[in-house]
Amino acid sequence: MNVFRLVGDMMHLLSVVVLLLKIHTMKSCAGISLKTQELYALVFVCRYLDIFRDFISFYNTTMKIIFLASAFAILWYMRSHKVVRQTYDKDQDTFRHYFLVLGCVVLALFVHHKFTFREVMWTFSIYLEAVAILPQLVLLQRTRNIDNLTGNYVFFLGTYRGFYMLNWVYRYMTEPHYHRWLTWISGFVQTALYADFFYYYLKSWRNNEKLQLPP
Repeated sequence: MNVFRLVGDMMHLLSVVVLLLKIHTMKSCAGISLKTQELYALVFVCRYLDIFRDFISFYNTTMKIIFLASAFAILWYMRSHKVVRQTYDKDQDTFRHYFLVLGCVVLALFVHHKFTFREVMWTFSIYLEAVAILPQLVLLQRTRNIDNLTGNYVFFLGTYRGFYMLNWVYRYMTEPHYHRWLTWISGFVQTALYADFFYYYLKSWRNNEKLQLPP
Protein backbone atom coordinates (compact mmCIF):
# COMPACT_ATOMS: atom_id res chain seq x y z
CA MET A 1 0.00 0.00 0.00
CA ASN A 2 1.29 3.46 -0.89
CA VAL A 3 0.70 6.74 0.93
CA PHE A 4 -1.87 8.00 -1.60
CA ARG A 5 -4.17 5.03 -1.03
CA LEU A 6 -3.72 5.25 2.74
CA VAL A 7 -4.59 8.95 2.79
CA GLY A 8 -7.53 8.27 0.47
CA ASP A 9 -8.84 5.57 2.81
CA MET A 10 -8.48 7.93 5.78
CA MET A 11 -10.38 10.67 3.93
CA HIS A 12 -13.13 8.18 3.15
CA LEU A 13 -13.24 7.08 6.77
CA LEU A 14 -13.23 10.70 7.95
CA SER A 15 -16.21 11.51 5.70
CA VAL A 16 -18.18 8.70 7.36
CA VAL A 17 -17.15 9.85 10.85
CA VAL A 18 -18.22 13.42 10.08
CA LEU A 19 -21.59 12.27 8.76
CA LEU A 20 -22.26 10.00 11.73
CA LEU A 21 -21.14 12.80 14.07
CA LYS A 22 -23.66 15.16 12.50
CA ILE A 23 -26.50 12.65 12.68
CA HIS A 24 -25.75 11.31 16.17
CA THR A 25 -24.85 14.52 17.99
CA MET A 26 -27.18 16.97 16.23
CA LYS A 27 -29.98 14.39 15.82
CA SER A 28 -30.41 15.73 12.32
CA CYS A 29 -29.92 14.51 8.77
CA ALA A 30 -31.00 17.79 7.17
CA GLY A 31 -29.16 18.30 3.89
CA ILE A 32 -28.23 14.62 3.62
CA SER A 33 -29.59 12.60 0.70
CA LEU A 34 -31.04 9.26 1.77
CA LYS A 35 -30.90 8.18 -1.85
CA THR A 36 -27.14 8.71 -2.02
CA GLN A 37 -26.74 6.74 1.22
CA GLU A 38 -28.81 3.90 -0.22
CA LEU A 39 -26.62 3.86 -3.32
CA TYR A 40 -23.44 3.72 -1.23
CA ALA A 41 -24.82 0.85 0.86
CA LEU A 42 -25.56 -1.01 -2.38
CA VAL A 43 -22.04 -0.23 -3.63
CA PHE A 44 -20.44 -1.74 -0.52
CA VAL A 45 -22.65 -4.84 -0.50
CA CYS A 46 -21.87 -5.63 -4.15
CA ARG A 47 -18.16 -4.86 -3.86
CA TYR A 48 -17.49 -6.77 -0.66
CA LEU A 49 -19.10 -10.09 -1.55
CA ASP A 50 -15.72 -11.67 -0.85
CA ILE A 51 -15.43 -10.33 2.70
CA PHE A 52 -15.74 -13.73 4.42
CA ARG A 53 -14.16 -15.74 1.61
CA ASP A 54 -10.97 -14.07 0.42
CA PHE A 55 -8.68 -12.74 3.15
CA ILE A 56 -6.22 -10.13 1.89
CA SER A 57 -5.13 -8.45 5.12
CA PHE A 58 -6.46 -7.47 8.51
CA TYR A 59 -6.54 -3.83 7.39
CA ASN A 60 -8.51 -4.67 4.25
CA THR A 61 -11.12 -6.74 6.10
CA THR A 62 -11.47 -4.17 8.88
CA MET A 63 -12.10 -1.34 6.42
CA LYS A 64 -14.71 -3.39 4.58
CA ILE A 65 -16.57 -4.13 7.82
CA ILE A 66 -16.41 -0.47 8.89
CA PHE A 67 -17.84 0.82 5.61
CA LEU A 68 -20.58 -1.81 5.50
CA ALA A 69 -21.58 -1.26 9.14
CA SER A 70 -21.50 2.54 8.89
CA ALA A 71 -23.55 2.54 5.67
CA PHE A 72 -26.36 0.56 7.28
CA ALA A 73 -26.09 2.55 10.52
CA ILE A 74 -26.68 5.75 8.54
CA LEU A 75 -29.66 4.19 6.76
CA TRP A 76 -31.11 3.07 10.10
CA TYR A 77 -30.77 6.58 11.55
CA MET A 78 -32.38 8.23 8.54
CA ARG A 79 -35.20 5.71 8.16
CA SER A 80 -35.96 4.52 11.69
CA HIS A 81 -34.68 6.92 14.37
CA LYS A 82 -37.77 8.74 15.62
CA VAL A 83 -36.01 12.12 15.86
CA VAL A 84 -33.50 12.00 13.01
CA ARG A 85 -35.97 10.79 10.38
CA GLN A 86 -38.17 13.84 10.97
CA THR A 87 -35.33 16.11 9.77
CA TYR A 88 -34.94 14.35 6.42
CA ASP A 89 -35.58 16.65 3.44
CA LYS A 90 -37.82 14.19 1.61
CA ASP A 91 -39.51 16.81 -0.55
CA GLN A 92 -36.13 18.04 -1.82
CA ASP A 93 -34.46 14.64 -2.19
CA THR A 94 -36.34 13.61 -5.32
CA PHE A 95 -33.55 12.45 -7.62
CA ARG A 96 -34.65 9.24 -9.39
CA HIS A 97 -31.71 7.18 -8.25
CA TYR A 98 -33.13 3.90 -9.53
CA PHE A 99 -32.27 5.09 -13.05
CA LEU A 100 -28.63 5.23 -11.94
CA VAL A 101 -28.87 1.67 -10.61
CA LEU A 102 -30.51 0.39 -13.79
CA GLY A 103 -27.99 2.12 -16.04
CA CYS A 104 -25.04 0.76 -14.07
CA VAL A 105 -26.47 -2.77 -14.11
CA VAL A 106 -26.82 -2.69 -17.89
CA LEU A 107 -23.34 -1.21 -18.34
CA ALA A 108 -21.78 -3.81 -16.01
CA LEU A 109 -23.43 -6.64 -17.95
CA PHE A 110 -21.89 -5.46 -21.21
CA VAL A 111 -18.61 -3.84 -20.12
CA HIS A 112 -16.60 -5.91 -17.64
CA HIS A 113 -13.33 -7.78 -17.30
CA LYS A 114 -14.84 -11.23 -16.92
CA PHE A 115 -18.43 -12.48 -17.10
CA THR A 116 -18.83 -14.05 -13.67
CA PHE A 117 -21.32 -13.09 -10.96
CA ARG A 118 -18.75 -11.64 -8.57
CA GLU A 119 -16.89 -9.81 -11.32
CA VAL A 120 -20.07 -8.26 -12.73
CA MET A 121 -21.18 -7.23 -9.21
CA TRP A 122 -17.77 -5.68 -8.55
CA THR A 123 -17.89 -3.82 -11.87
CA PHE A 124 -21.43 -2.65 -11.12
CA SER A 125 -20.25 -1.25 -7.77
CA ILE A 126 -17.46 0.68 -9.51
CA TYR A 127 -19.88 2.25 -11.96
CA LEU A 128 -22.46 3.00 -9.27
CA GLU A 129 -19.95 4.61 -6.92
CA ALA A 130 -18.97 6.99 -9.72
CA VAL A 131 -22.48 8.49 -9.81
CA ALA A 132 -23.81 7.78 -6.29
CA ILE A 133 -23.03 11.33 -5.16
CA LEU A 134 -25.40 12.87 -7.73
CA PRO A 135 -28.55 12.87 -5.53
CA GLN A 136 -26.52 14.48 -2.74
CA LEU A 137 -25.13 17.21 -4.99
CA VAL A 138 -28.58 17.94 -6.41
CA LEU A 139 -30.03 18.17 -2.89
CA LEU A 140 -27.30 20.60 -1.81
CA GLN A 141 -27.95 22.73 -4.86
CA ARG A 142 -31.65 22.89 -4.03
CA THR A 143 -31.20 23.70 -0.33
CA ARG A 144 -28.27 26.05 -1.08
CA ASN A 145 -27.44 26.92 2.55
CA ILE A 146 -25.21 24.09 3.75
CA ASP A 147 -24.07 23.51 7.34
CA ASN A 148 -20.40 22.94 8.04
CA LEU A 149 -20.61 19.22 8.82
CA THR A 150 -22.54 18.45 5.63
CA GLY A 151 -20.10 20.50 3.56
CA ASN A 152 -17.13 18.78 5.20
CA TYR A 153 -18.69 15.37 4.62
CA VAL A 154 -18.98 15.93 0.88
CA PHE A 155 -15.53 17.56 0.73
CA PHE A 156 -13.80 14.62 2.44
CA LEU A 157 -15.71 12.19 0.23
CA GLY A 158 -14.46 13.98 -2.88
CA THR A 159 -10.93 14.23 -1.49
CA TYR A 160 -10.89 10.46 -0.95
CA ARG A 161 -11.48 9.87 -4.64
CA GLY A 162 -8.86 12.46 -5.61
CA PHE A 163 -6.19 10.64 -3.58
CA TYR A 164 -7.25 7.33 -5.08
CA MET A 165 -6.58 8.76 -8.52
CA LEU A 166 -3.08 9.72 -7.36
CA ASN A 167 -2.73 6.16 -6.07
CA TRP A 168 -3.56 4.84 -9.55
CA VAL A 169 -1.02 7.15 -11.17
CA TYR A 170 1.64 6.04 -8.69
CA ARG A 171 0.90 2.35 -9.25
CA TYR A 172 0.89 2.80 -13.03
CA MET A 173 4.36 4.35 -12.81
CA THR A 174 5.80 1.80 -10.37
CA GLU A 175 4.04 -1.50 -11.14
CA PRO A 176 4.55 -3.27 -14.48
CA HIS A 177 1.37 -4.25 -16.33
CA TYR A 178 -0.89 -2.27 -13.99
CA HIS A 179 -3.90 -1.36 -16.15
CA ARG A 180 -7.46 -0.91 -14.86
CA TRP A 181 -9.23 1.20 -17.43
CA LEU A 182 -12.75 0.67 -16.10
CA THR A 183 -11.75 1.78 -12.61
CA TRP A 184 -9.76 4.74 -13.91
CA ILE A 185 -12.51 6.06 -16.16
CA SER A 186 -15.16 5.64 -13.45
CA GLY A 187 -12.91 7.36 -10.93
CA PHE A 188 -12.31 10.28 -13.27
CA VAL A 189 -16.07 10.70 -13.82
CA GLN A 190 -16.68 10.58 -10.07
CA THR A 191 -13.99 13.17 -9.35
CA ALA A 192 -15.25 15.46 -12.11
CA LEU A 193 -18.71 15.52 -10.51
CA TYR A 194 -17.18 17.17 -7.43
CA ALA A 195 -15.46 19.97 -9.37
CA ASP A 196 -18.22 22.55 -8.98
CA PHE A 197 -18.74 21.74 -5.29
CA PHE A 198 -14.99 21.96 -4.60
CA TYR A 199 -14.82 25.38 -6.22
CA TYR A 200 -17.53 26.85 -3.98
CA TYR A 201 -16.32 24.97 -0.89
CA LEU A 202 -12.79 26.35 -1.20
CA LYS A 203 -14.13 29.80 -2.09
CA SER A 204 -16.27 29.89 1.07
CA TRP A 205 -13.36 28.61 3.17
CA ARG A 206 -11.01 31.25 1.78
CA ASN A 207 -13.51 34.06 2.36
CA ASN A 208 -14.64 32.66 5.72
CA GLU A 209 -18.24 32.59 4.51
CA LYS A 210 -21.09 30.11 4.79
CA LEU A 211 -21.05 27.59 1.96
CA GLN A 212 -23.69 28.26 -0.68
CA LEU A 213 -24.16 26.65 -4.06
CA PRO A 214 -25.70 28.52 -6.99
CA PRO A 215 -29.25 27.55 -8.07
